[in-house]
Amino acid sequence: MKHKFIIGIMTSLLAISLAACSNNGQEAQNENTDSNTNTEESMEMDHSEMNHSGSGEIPEGLKEEENPTYKVGSQAILETDHMEGMKGAEATIVGAYYTNVYMVSYTPTTGGEMVEDHKWVIHEEVENSGDQPFEPGTEVVLNADHMEGMKGATAVVDSVEEMTVYMVDYTPTTGGEEVKNHKWVTESELSPK
Repeated sequence: MKHKFIIGIMTSLLAISLAACSNNGQEAQNENTDSNTNTEESMEMDHSEMNHSGSGEIPEGLKEEENPTYKVGSQAILETDHMEGMKGAEATIVGAYYTNVYMVSYTPTTGGEMVEDHKWVIHEEVENSGDQPFEPGTEVVLNADHMEGMKGATAVVDSVEEMTVYMVDYTPTTGGEEVKNHKWVTESELSPK
C-alpha cells in the first residue's frame, strides 16, 4: 500500500515537472512571437520615419507648370499623410510641374515587403518613359529615389492621372528636422494657408 502511495506521489511530481517544462517552452515561443511582432512593427515604423528630403534636382524633360494654383515660394497646408507628421504641416512650395502622375506598387531592391500604393512617381521618373503615359497594370522600372530601394525597382502602375504636382519643404508636425524638396504632392493634397 505504501509502495503505491510513493509511486502516486512520484507520478504527480513528474507530471508537474513536465507541465512546467511545457509552459516554459510555450513562454519562450510567446517571447519569440512577441519579438517577431516587435521587429515587424519596427520595420513599419522605420519605413514611416524615412527622411524624404531630396536633392531638389528634377528629372530631364519635366515641364514647369506655367500657372499653378500654389505659386513657387507660397505657403500651403499639407492635407496628406504620406509620412508621419505630414498631415497639417505648413509647407513652402519649391516647385510646380505638370505631368502624368502614378501611384505604384513595388518591391524594394534592398529586399523586404512590397510597398503598395506608393504616392507619387511622375512619368519622367520611369525608365524608358517615352511620350505616352503608362496604363494601370503596366510593369515599369523606377528611376525615382524618393526612398531607399526604390531606384531600379520593378513596379506595377496602380493608377495614372495628368495633373500638377508640387515639390515642397515642410517641418513635420511631430517635430524633427525640416524635410526639404519632398517629391511629390498633388494639388488635392494641399489647402490654402
